[in-house]
Amino acid sequence: MRAHLSNAGYGVLDYVAYPAGMLFVAPIALRNLGTAQYGVWMIANAVLSIGSIVASGFGDANIRLMSMARGGNHQARLDAVHSTMGIHIALGVTIALISWALSPAAAVHIALSNAALRIECLWSLRIASLLILARAVETVCVSTQRAFERYGAAVRFSVMARLLALATAAVLPLAKQGVVSVMIATALLITESLGMQLIQLKRLLGAHSLWPSFDREATHTLLGFGLFSWIQAVSGILFGQVDRLITGVYLGATAVASYALCAQMAQPIYGIAASGLHFLFPYVSARVTEGTVKPLRRTVLVAFAANSLLVGACTAMLVAFGTRLLTLWGGPTIARAGGSVLPFLVWSTAAQALSVTGAYTMLALGRVRLVTVLNLAGGVAMLLAARWLLPKYGMQGMAMARLFCGPVTLLVYIPLAAMLFRETRVSSRTGAVVTVCEEISQ
Repeated sequence: MRAHLSNAGYGVLDYVAYPAGMLFVAPIALRNLGTAQYGVWMIANAVLSIGSIVASGFGDANIRLMSMARGGNHQARLDAVHSTMGIHIALGVTIALISWALSPAAAVHIALSNAALRIECLWSLRIASLLILARAVETVCVSTQRAFERYGAAVRFSVMARLLALATAAVLPLAKQGVVSVMIATALLITESLGMQLIQLKRLLGAHSLWPSFDREATHTLLGFGLFSWIQAVSGILFGQVDRLITGVYLGATAVASYALCAQMAQPIYGIAASGLHFLFPYVSARVTEGTVKPLRRTVLVAFAANSLLVGACTAMLVAFGTRLLTLWGGPTIARAGGSVLPFLVWSTAAQALSVTGAYTMLALGRVRLVTVLNLAGGVAMLLAARWLLPKYGMQGMAMARLFCGPVTLLVYIPLAAMLFRETRVSSRTGAVVTVCEEISQ
């Protein structure tokens, strides 16, 4: 239990450290960098974040494969890591090159007629492009450590590097350094952190080299699971931002500012639940063995209880104090505009957060396609509802449309309950759950 609590704590730390640091550093960086360069810094960070997610979408596949191989032979674990490294480097190089190629055009549109700012923007975006590859490789290190349920080792270096990078954004402008200097310092810190993580990973695996390769069986397994987890990651980016884009197009910049702040305030309900319970994924994956899944019942029920308590506490806090926090954060104008929107966003996010236990368990049991389909269906349901609600109710209608997403993702518990409460077996080779009647008929 202590190990699980420790892993949960480190998972939450990984999620909250950077946003909390940003709340402290942002006013200092804004004052010393100036509005224009601060905006460039925000855009470069957004490019790095989105590019990293797209380039690192096979991390969950690595966690599952490594968790299942922990009790197996040493070579199987090495094949899994080498193959994941190969996939992530291929994705990282591709996304980095695309971002690098688009940087000049983006800089022109962002800086407009300001030639000096255009150069700052260009090189900030190009540095961010290179860091996408570093983050893709870092995901291999982090996901492998998590597969061994070593969450502290997985996040210490990355959290420290990100916090130090935020510190440079506050300190360097005091020495009359601009956004490019901040991005260079960030690159050095992330590279140093990556080097330490690679050394740590080699020690963990007892490997002489982490050079990428493509073992046929390991790569086939990773692609079979990872393609769907990658689709989930990409769709998460799209559906996570599309409501703000639609609101902006329909209602303008002022409305989207209020909506975005409300959505950002509600997001930790899901983020804390997902990061705190992430240890359930490698834990269940490692215990997928030939035989029944009945021993997992207690684990899943306890995790769901913790999931519900966590979501309930966060939701109650925002329902009670959300408007006051919104006033402190965005001012009375934002609070008036977003006051009627925040409750809908809180409840919709809470519904999605309740699906975390089911989603992680089903992923560990090999039902990645089902989880992916439900996530996509939830996003589509939101968009269809928005088409009808947004023109009628404005910004509040978009928030109401988000309510259609959560119940769809909660459907994951129907097949999960069927697996846990009827006689089933799990393939030790693939980890896929098969009912006894299906096995006999085969």
